[in-house]
Amino acid sequence: MTNLQNLNVEQLRRIVAIKEQIERLEAVLESIAGGRRGPGRPPGRPSANGSAIPKLGRRRRRMSAAARARIAAAQRARWAKVRGRASKPAKGVRKKRRVNPATRARLAAVARARWARAKAAGKSAL
Repeated sequence: MTNLQNLNVEQLRRIVAIKEQIERLEAVLESIAGGRRGPGRPPGRPSANGSAIPKLGRRRRRMSAAARARIAAAQRARWAKVRGRASKPAKGVRKKRRVNPATRARLAAVARARWARAKAAGKSAL
């Protein structure tokens, strides 16, 4: 920029008018963007006192109740599908075998007899 002392009065008036016009246009631009920011600071950057300045033009979207209900129903269906699959064994995986009460009682009696023999053998060794 040229030295301000070398300018005549008419040139200085034009410079002032252009600067005022720039300030008005910046004000209009800020009102359109819907945000306010300090001079010389980019949006979303912390200011000198450390508080964050919100980004321009970033508003939260609102979701309609119907859309929320559709999303919730779809998620419930996905979870039901996962739970339904979990109750069935995967391909190639066997289910755990269950023993009926009579067989379990017989196996318990055999185990008790085996432990009784092992304890008797242990006492005789002492």
